[in-house]
Amino acid sequence: MNDYRPSFLNSISPVVKNIIAINLIFWLAATLLPNIVGRIGIDLDLDQQLGMHYWGSEKFKLFQFFSYMFMHGNFQHLFFNMFSLYMFGSMLENLWGPKRFLLYYMVTGIGAGVIQQLFWTIEFNETLSAFNTAIATNSGQLLEDYQSVLGGYFRVNDYSLLTRPEIIQLKKLFMSLPVTVGASGAIFGLLLAFGWSFPETSLYIMFIPIPIKAKIFVFIYGAVELFFGVARFSGDNIAHFAHLGGMLFGIVLLLYWKKRNLF
Repeated sequence: MNDYRPSFLNSISPVVKNIIAINLIFWLAATLLPNIVGRIGIDLDLDQQLGMHYWGSEKFKLFQFFSYMFMHGNFQHLFFNMFSLYMFGSMLENLWGPKRFLLYYMVTGIGAGVIQQLFWTIEFNETLSAFNTAIATNSGQLLEDYQSVLGGYFRVNDYSLLTRPEIIQLKKLFMSLPVTVGASGAIFGLLLAFGWSFPETSLYIMFIPIPIKAKIFVFIYGAVELFFGVARFSGDNIAHFAHLGGMLFGIVLLLYWKKRNLF
C-alpha cells in the first residue's frame, strides 16, 4: 500500500498557484530585462510602465489598474505578498471555487487602485491648484509656499524666477512622480474575506506569542492601516489607502454575494 503524500506545489490551489507564478515572472522580467536590453541601448523600466501612475500623469495608462498588481518593488515585497496569498488564498479558493476566487482577487486589486487614485486626487488637489495659478499668472511666486511639498523632489533656488514653460514642465514631473506597485490591495481583500469566512480561526502573528482570532486580527490590521494612512508619517511610502481600498471593495462584494445568496 502506497503512502501518498502530496507535494508542496500540489497543496497550493490552482488559481493561487498561477497568480504566484505570474507575479514571479513579472518580478524576474523587471529585474533582469532592463540589464539585458540595456546592452543594446534600450532603456526599459517595467515598474514605470506597468506600475500605476496618478491619473493626471502623462505616464498613466488604463491597463495599469490591472498590471500594477503583478509588479513588486523588491523580492521581500514579493515574498510576503505571495506568502500571504498562499496562506489565505488557497483556503478561500477551496471554499469558493476557482472562478469566484479569481473574480474576488481581481475586483479587490483593481478596487485598491481606484481608492489609491482617489487618495492621490485629494492629496494633490491643493498643490496642483497652485501650479495652475502659477501657470496662469506666469509666475512661480505662489509655489514658494509649497516648498515643504516640492522640496523633497525638486531643487529650485527661487520659484519666483520660473517662467510658464518651466512651471508647466515642473507640474508634469510632479504628477508623474507617484507610482504604486504590488498585490497588497488584493491581499488585504483576501485577509478580510478570510476573517469573514473563518472568523474563529486562530492566527499566530510574528513576535506575538498568543493566538488571535481572524476576525479580531482583520479589525486590528484595518485600524492600523487607517491610522498610518491618515498620519502620513515622513518617509512612509506605503499605499495604506490602497490596502484599505482592497478591504472596502472586498466587503462590498461579500455583502453583494450574501444578498444574492451565493454563499
